[in-house]
Amino acid sequence: MRITYFADVLLPLPLPSLFTYRIPHELDKPVAFGMRVIVPFGRSKLYSALVVRVHDEVPKQVNTKYILDVIDSQPVVSEKQFKLWQWMADYYLCTLGEVMAAALPSALKLASETKILLHPDFNGDVSVLNENELHIAEALTYQESMTVDQIARTVNIQKILPIIKSLVDKKVVVTDEELRNPYKAKKETVIRLADNYAEESAFMTLLDQLNSSQRTVSQADSLLAFIMDAKSEQGYDFAARVPRSKLLESGKITPSRLQTMLKKGYLVAEEVVTSRLVDYSSRDEADHIQLSDPQEKAFTRIHEQFKDHPVVLLHGVTGSGKTEIYIKLIDEVLKQGKQVLYLLPEIALTTQIVNRLCKYFGEKVGVYHSRFNEYERVEIWDRVLKHGDGLDQTSKYQLILGARSALLLPYRDLGLIIVDEEHDASYKQQDPAPRYQARDSAVVLAHLHGAKILLGTATPSLESYYNTQQGKYGLVELTQRYAQSKLPDIWVVNMAEAHKRKEVQGLFSDFLVEQIGKALDNKEQVILFQNRRGYAVRMFCNTCQTMPTCKYCDVTLTYHKRSGLLKCHYCGYAIDVPHRCPTCNSTDIEMKGFGTEKVEETLAEIFPNAVIARMDLDTTRSKNGYQRIISDFEQHKTDILVGTQMVTKGLDFDRVSVVGILNADALISFPDFRSFERAFQLLAQVSGRAGRKEVPGKVVIQAFQPRHPALQYVESNDYSAMYESQIAERKEYLYPPITRLVKVTLKHTEEKIVTAAAQKLAQPLRAAFPRRVLGPQAPIVSRVQNYYLEDFWIKFNKDSHLENNKQELLRIIHEFQENKAFKSVKMVINVDA
Repeated sequence: MRITYFADVLLPLPLPSLFTYRIPHELDKPVAFGMRVIVPFGRSKLYSALVVRVHDEVPKQVNTKYILDVIDSQPVVSEKQFKLWQWMADYYLCTLGEVMAAALPSALKLASETKILLHPDFNGDVSVLNENELHIAEALTYQESMTVDQIARTVNIQKILPIIKSLVDKKVVVTDEELRNPYKAKKETVIRLADNYAEESAFMTLLDQLNSSQRTVSQADSLLAFIMDAKSEQGYDFAARVPRSKLLESGKITPSRLQTMLKKGYLVAEEVVTSRLVDYSSRDEADHIQLSDPQEKAFTRIHEQFKDHPVVLLHGVTGSGKTEIYIKLIDEVLKQGKQVLYLLPEIALTTQIVNRLCKYFGEKVGVYHSRFNEYERVEIWDRVLKHGDGLDQTSKYQLILGARSALLLPYRDLGLIIVDEEHDASYKQQDPAPRYQARDSAVVLAHLHGAKILLGTATPSLESYYNTQQGKYGLVELTQRYAQSKLPDIWVVNMAEAHKRKEVQGLFSDFLVEQIGKALDNKEQVILFQNRRGYAVRMFCNTCQTMPTCKYCDVTLTYHKRSGLLKCHYCGYAIDVPHRCPTCNSTDIEMKGFGTEKVEETLAEIFPNAVIARMDLDTTRSKNGYQRIISDFEQHKTDILVGTQMVTKGLDFDRVSVVGILNADALISFPDFRSFERAFQLLAQVSGRAGRKEVPGKVVIQAFQPRHPALQYVESNDYSAMYESQIAERKEYLYPPITRLVKVTLKHTEEKIVTAAAQKLAQPLRAAFPRRVLGPQAPIVSRVQNYYLEDFWIKFNKDSHLENNKQELLRIIHEFQENKAFKSVKMVINVDA
């Protein structure tokens, strides 16, 4: 009797459980953990699901559906990777399907897509069709099938479904479900010598024949040019394949001449699969790096700490040379044949760090972040997965450099994880689920692989530093800058006094303008930090005191001068700048506040000969936007760089002598329990961009609260004092890292419903967690993308009851969601918010 096997599969959907499908006897492909299979789901949809378990246990449900096909011959995820997914789903209170959806590149997540075809019985009678219907029918006569999106673009109508339904009712078209696989291997045409001439003697004979006739001597020249292009360090390669594009770009062979030689059979054109990724080559050995005495001591101390602690915090001041220590550690692990993950908080940082790492590790380096397209991500995924499978080195990566999402790649054998700038808030995913903290998840990933993890920063998060004080993490401190360079001098300018004395030019104090001028005179560079993009914060009517606000969010619209729009930075809503007040029709309107765009414009007026660049979300939307701006600044093509917090994160420039912080008050006045800590970190980090090499550094902080403690700690570079003051406050009010904090947000398009729902949910929450529930409370921005919001903050002790408390929270939420009155209320759970 034949055994019937079943597979438990995971779908990339926010569903709480796995689904069981029957494996058909006639399926001639093996089914195993980590492979993708095609399964029917719902009435008519097809999905690619991930096999989690194969077994012969008959499921309880009747009419178990069959697996339709197997996509992969090898697993696309690793077992350790899947264990990380399970931990993330459990810890961050989300579904395993949401983790899968976040982890897999979109090109590996296949879903069925409705196809539209002409009805087989359609006789061509178009008399009953309107203009749009006729347009669609004509289009389908030229194409066998079209997707709904393709049809919508063809007729230029967004609401296309009613028209398609009408065509279905008239029996002009039918619908079909077809599995969509967006991944396509990149191909290019390569040219090689025909087999008859692929040896030196045969080639030389052909060359002599062609040179013997005046009519064919030009062909001989072209063949000679081809073989010169194929030349390598080892000599002439008569079997080489040269990309057609490269051959024509050289200009030595024209398209017509190439076509002639292909027709005559001297050359052969082939289509081959090629990589979309950039391959790097190394130019130096990590052994050649000479560490300074403080670096050497820190390097030795890290190894000592690793003996007792798998997690070590490297607390090194800005410019202390942490990257050189990272490179030495990476080199040791790569020589053991293991993989290394190097996490960065921001895509902007990858440009500089990639260049430095590739200098030493070349083709072993892979880069992964959200700016890559879906095809490039699949190629990187495959190269990471192939580590240790015996294939040639060029088809796999040992060192992966990337932002938060690089954590989710299918590593086989990690030996080391480096989390650079570990304090950065960008490591926390906010939307959509899973809302994970990459730094903390990296600690779990390292544990699964038995790897070490190094957290590096000049301004540690209170959580990480607290763990060192509790003996959970090791601690290594590096208190001196590299090569005897000194920390910058810091001045705090009292802007209230400066305005009184009229010592202000536009947005800048006279003192800052003077320092910028001196730097430019000395051919040095300047970085100016303003943590708000756009031109002006808001438009204000002096007659009725109103400001244009977003149609969908409770925020004022920000003025962007270059585009001539007022924009919402929460949902993207935008309107043209009105010339009159929309409320009272007055023309007495003005722009208040300032962003990076206005800083750039004002600077150009004061320093008309300076080359000024701006680095914010508006100027770095393109894939290579960061790289272009940073490269120009590195090469001293730019004199002044204006930016948001992108300019604060680990960038290393050798000619920056002045850093200006234009509005420090905006950082220290934000109503959040972490605002003091983050203000210190941000101000200290941006200050650290100055004076990193032989050029002495100066930092000018403009503030209306010059004696604020956060500014004083930055001025004295006293992290320990800042930590002690903040940890005492956290202990008193039971905030992280003393407790775990879970944020629960309710969302609905009607304010009354979300308010009532919050009051209803508050009762069981307060009963289950007495004196540990804050809220319900509408956040500062109480409506986003047309949803009204209510927040709860729940504090859990970090003890053995934590897991039980989180499960109790889930139970309360699930019971609440069963209430028919609040079925339409959306819930968002954010652990460690």
